[in-house]
Amino acid sequence: MSELAKLEIKYLKGVGPKKADILKSELKVENLEDMLYVFPFRYIDRSKFYKISQIDSNMAYVQIKGTLQSLRTAGEGKSSRISGIFSDGESTIELVWFKGVKYIADQLKIGHEYVLFGKPNFYNGQINFVHPELESANSAEAKRTLGGLQGVYNTTEKMKNNFLTTKGVQNIIINIMQTHMANYQLPETLPNYLLEKLKLPTLDTCIRNLHFPKDKQLLEKCQFRMKFEELFYIQLQLLRRNLLQSKKAGFAFTTIGRYFNTFFRDYIPFELTGAQKRVIKEVWADMKGGKQMNRLLQGDVGSGKTLVAVMCSLMALDNNFQACIMAPTEILATQHYASISQMLKPLSIQVRLLTGSTRTAERREIHENLENGTVQLLIGTHALLEDKVKFHNLGLAIIDEQHRFGVAQRAKLWAKNICPPHVLVMTATPIPRTLAMTLYGDLDVSVIDELPPGRQPIKTIHRTETNRLGIYDFVKKEIAKGRQAYIVYPLIKESEALDFQNLEAGYQQLKGIFPEPQYHISMVHGQLPAAEKEEEMQKFVSGQTQILVATTVIEVGVNVPNASVMIIESAERFGLSQLHQLRGRVGRGAEQSYCILITSNKQAKNTRERMEIMTTSTDGFEISEADLRLRGPGDLEGTQQSGMPFELHIADLARDGQVLQVARDTARLILNNDPDLSTNENFILKEQLQKKAPAVDWGSIS
Repeated sequence: MSELAKLEIKYLKGVGPKKADILKSELKVENLEDMLYVFPFRYIDRSKFYKISQIDSNMAYVQIKGTLQSLRTAGEGKSSRISGIFSDGESTIELVWFKGVKYIADQLKIGHEYVLFGKPNFYNGQINFVHPELESANSAEAKRTLGGLQGVYNTTEKMKNNFLTTKGVQNIIINIMQTHMANYQLPETLPNYLLEKLKLPTLDTCIRNLHFPKDKQLLEKCQFRMKFEELFYIQLQLLRRNLLQSKKAGFAFTTIGRYFNTFFRDYIPFELTGAQKRVIKEVWADMKGGKQMNRLLQGDVGSGKTLVAVMCSLMALDNNFQACIMAPTEILATQHYASISQMLKPLSIQVRLLTGSTRTAERREIHENLENGTVQLLIGTHALLEDKVKFHNLGLAIIDEQHRFGVAQRAKLWAKNICPPHVLVMTATPIPRTLAMTLYGDLDVSVIDELPPGRQPIKTIHRTETNRLGIYDFVKKEIAKGRQAYIVYPLIKESEALDFQNLEAGYQQLKGIFPEPQYHISMVHGQLPAAEKEEEMQKFVSGQTQILVATTVIEVGVNVPNASVMIIESAERFGLSQLHQLRGRVGRGAEQSYCILITSNKQAKNTRERMEIMTTSTDGFEISEADLRLRGPGDLEGTQQSGMPFELHIADLARDGQVLQVARDTARLILNNDPDLSTNENFILKEQLQKKAPAVDWGSIS
């Protein structure tokens, strides 16, 4: 721990307990070192000054040196404002503030020289500045000696309301550097040989220059170093985990036997694609080697992951082991059971289903037969994790939609045998390459990147609310052909804050457009009791109802080949990957299927771009890359990495793929030469890993 990490931010002059609490809640800053890792997200050249006469309407931000000539307050309470006249010695402009009026009136002094920075506005042919930044000329000059490029920091509304604007954050950083770093150098976090090999600046140089760059070239070098370091330690952690994993003892499956060969020869429902064959070979190579398999299987919607799971299970059965498949929802588990038990019926394999709805007597029988080995393949939900569920000899555990289970939940399954079973986790959510490398490394990952033959591409169409009646006429024509349709809404109940179609209102409207007895509609959502949800789903699966009105509860695991239309209301509310998942609920039969995306008439640029991607691409991996690029891994304010099991302060997975590649190659080379990081020159790496490790095991896919 550095000396700065021991000093709480609240004791720094100008911060105090209130601002410290805000910095902690908004930026996760607790000490001085944390504050130094709050980096600017962009930079503005503050070395250049303009005259008022030089300003035109195309300029984003400008800087002017001059004198404040007057200040005037008008209005009262929330409607109060303060205006001023600013002169550069030749011309004058008006300045206006609507917030913090009292604070501004107390801080600014007429006749003093200031540096004005802000965005020029043109109103009635006149230039003015709304909420400009005014800083005393002496203070601004002191900052310019630190560097002409000045950073702009991400701030939230809560921060701004408490004077923690870019300027406020910058002042805290300056205070730390002047009072605590004048005669102090930050301890290095990378070994010297790496700095020399990659020509990287020191950590101390980088921290100082990221906040106050001396020049653009050094800034770029410092940005690369800090991005590299973040991604390098993640890769080092991942690759070390994979090394340890490769040494972990596992069951050696030595036989491809009767079950697998008979099924493959006589009962396989359709010809395997080249991608499916490749994945099965990769799994077999793992399971016969005597080390525990820990493999992630990515496959786009409809790519045939379930069939691969069945064939991998047969390998376990051929070696006198049991297998289990765990799904996140009862709907998905039930569908897996129905299709898999039908596939394996000719082989007389004992397949059972265990969910929260399984009746007590049946549950007791399953427990008994599972423990004595009679049940060979168990399919179920979280119910598989219960302590009462004991296997005779579990050799393979398969988890579908693995991201829906927590690490602790999944780990319970591995404890079902003295020696951990082989592990295959599956996801139908394509993971962008850079994200997959960062979450899992590129080891032990299989990809099914082909669709089974005979599948027609789904036609995706974007329409606005004004086209809704025409869309419903199209649905009626499809139903007349004997088809079925999904209609998905983002909300269950009306929200005052969001003006979007919602499930309940939509359901009532649809009953008028599709009246009984000619049409039958089911409705499902997450708040329905499990039994009622299952009943409504089964009505749709059996064809008793032609339209299923739902929320995203049907995003995964609903397989109705007869459904040919997917309508997604308020499509702008969904991410690209989620839209792609929903689209994958249709197109499962031989007939042409359609996905219709309905948005409001007024669309933001981002919405138009996302709808265009959906209507032009059916490639899940391409769509996931676009989703990462458009949304980024962080939240809207950019202050944290949303959904990530680690925090990135400066690296961006959507843009820093090349840096990630360098980081991974470097980490691999180091571990090839020193797997235990036991040499003196790598002591610093081991130390840093131990410091970062307690937060999360980044590499854990099991």
